[in-house]
Amino acid sequence: DSYMNLSGNAVSKLMQFYGVKPDHLLVVHDELDIEPHVLRLKRGGGEGGHNGLRSISQLIGTKDYNRLRFGVGRPPGRMDAAAFVLSDFPKKDLDEWAVTVRLAADAIEDVVTLGFDQAQQKLHTA
Repeated sequence: DSYMNLSGNAVSKLMQFYGVKPDHLLVVHDELDIEPHVLRLKRGGGEGGHNGLRSISQLIGTKDYNRLRFGVGRPPGRMDAAAFVLSDFPKKDLDEWAVTVRLAADAIEDVVTLGFDQAQQKLHTA
């Protein structure tokens, strides 16, 4: 297992240390079912086969936490999904990914400053 598959360990410890409730948690994760460079905010839901989310849900005892889904798209051909998400971005795409990362940071800031609902509306109508 990769460290990301065990991310619930760190998340649950940080939540306990800082007294964070699940409805104030925002997990940023890769999402195969969303086109590359598309960002979506979501409250709760399943793990969709995502081992990191499964680990978090198990260790914090709920699936009801906020997520920023970072679209990476499906792997090419028959490439293994885990190998795909753990691989480096192609060098030719780095500038575009840098913009997406900046937009993700902006969305996180909006969740903190505007609240989840307004941040979600702003992101999804951009």
